[in-house]
Order: sequence, then structure tokens, then C-alpha cells
Amino acid sequence: MDTFAFLTFALGGGAAVGLGILGVVVLFLLWAVGVYNSLVRSRNNYKNAFAQIDVQLKRRYDLIPNLVEAVKGYMGHERGTLEAVIQARNLAINAQKAAAQDPGNPEAMKQLNGAEGELTGALSRLMVVCEAYPDLKANQNMLELQEELTSTENKVAFARQAYNDAVTSYNNMREVFPASIVAGFGGFGPAALMEIENKEERNAPKVSF
Repeated sequence: MDTFAFLTFALGGGAAVGLGILGVVVLFLLWAVGVYNSLVRSRNNYKNAFAQIDVQLKRRYDLIPNLVEAVKGYMGHERGTLEAVIQARNLAINAQKAAAQDPGNPEAMKQLNGAEGELTGALSRLMVVCEAYPDLKANQNMLELQEELTSTENKVAFARQAYNDAVTSYNNMREVFPASIVAGFGGFGPAALMEIENKEERNAPKVSF
């Protein structure tokens, strides 16, 4: 093979290798973009799911002052119990606002989980005390609040399950190799579940007369 033919062959081979490398790079970039977009969609899914929790929590918080107003005329000497409910509600509202600004944020969700647990416990204790007041149990306004609270608790539970499912899907996606590489470079941090922290807090307030 003369020099010209050799150079032609070498250049042709080099071009083929170069094109092959370029093709690999392009395929990698397309894959990375696809993974990135999937992570974005998954993150948006759990944030949208949290928005549904947010709606139901606000409804729950709005009902609590009405509940306290309905029972305080019957429970004058149970002031401590009523104040505990109001205090727990206020703490929960603050935690809910922080979580709504950054759904899935581990620290914000930890605060919300704890605050919701405290509120649930305070409401449960209030309902136990209400059982001792026959006139209150027959009060029409209280019966209506019972129905609204029960409905809201159920909606919170359903919304929480949908959110947790979306968070689990997102976390699985960002942790699986090699997608975890894109997640790391893209700043896709872990998202926290909304969980009831202990067995006592799992008992939703029962307004059953």
C-alpha cells in the first residue's frame, strides 16, 4: 500500500471512529435529557399530590375553631383541653405553610408530621371528653361538625396516600442507577413521606356520638 492510500485509509478509519464516538455522545445526551425530564415530571406529580393534602388540611383547620366554639359552652371547666386543641392547630398551620412552600422537603415534612400528630392527639382527647356531655352529643351543630370532620379526615387520608405513592415513585426513580447520576447532577434531592409518627397519632379523631 503506497503512502497516499495508507493516509486515505487512516483518515477514513479515524473519521469512522470519530463519528462512532459522536454517536455515542449524542445517544448519551438524549438519554440524560429523557431521564431529567422524567424526574421533573415525577417531582411535579408529588408536588401536585401535596396540593390536594394542603386543601384538605386547610379545611380541617377551618373546622376546628367552629368545633371549639360549639363545645366550649358545655365544657367551661375543660379550658385546658380546648386551649391544647387551639395551640396544636396553630402549630399545625405554621408547619403546613412551610411544607406547602417546598413539598417533600425532609425537614418541612418532619415538622408537619409532628404537628399533625399533636393536633390529631389533641382532637382525640377532646372527643373523649365530649362523650361525658349528653346535651352536647345531641347538639345539631355538633352533629354536623361530626360529619364534616369525619369526611375531612377521610379525604386527608386518601390525599396522603396519593402523595406518598407519588413520592415513593419519585424516590425510586432518582435512586436507581444509572438515573441516579442524572439526579445527582440535576439537584433532584430525596422527598419525604407524610407519615403518622407513632401508633397513638394514627388514631384519627373520632367524633362519634
